[in-house]
Amino acid sequence: MSLLPKSRKARRRLTLLAVIAPIVALAAGLGLWGMRDSISFFYTPAQAAQAKPAPGKAIQLGGLVAEGSVVKHPDGQVEFTVRDKLAADRVVFQGDLPDLFREGQGIVAEGAYRADGVFVAKRVLAKHDEKYMPKEVADALKAQGEWRGDGEPPAYAETESGRTP
Repeated sequence: MSLLPKSRKARRRLTLLAVIAPIVALAAGLGLWGMRDSISFFYTPAQAAQAKPAPGKAIQLGGLVAEGSVVKHPDGQVEFTVRDKLAADRVVFQGDLPDLFREGQGIVAEGAYRADGVFVAKRVLAKHDEKYMPKEVADALKAQGEWRGDGEPPAYAETESGRTP
């Protein structure tokens, strides 16, 4: 008893499928392997602390710029803290920040963590108007109960004087 069909036409189709399937699988595998470095995951500081991405792995870190955390150095380097309700991460960026970047602002920084836990941003994106926030940032803030879509500041955004900016 043979495993091949008796019909000549069916055997040709089966042979053609047996030749094409591995080629398609190989092409898909090579495509995914080639794109592995261009995939960038989005994390809030709390999610990043939980996931512990490997140093040097490209990710996007999003949240709010903490009040009083922006430090600009003469060489063009900027340090600031991005935080959510549960955690905060120190970010270092070399270059010009977007015009809309400011403390209390929702941002997304693209880059990677160093071995010492500091996030080195290659690019910083700021929201473009008062109503817009990247979907990932908004979803993460909603999940943490920290959504402020109506404009009210989060509880941790209060300054030392006890009032919000």
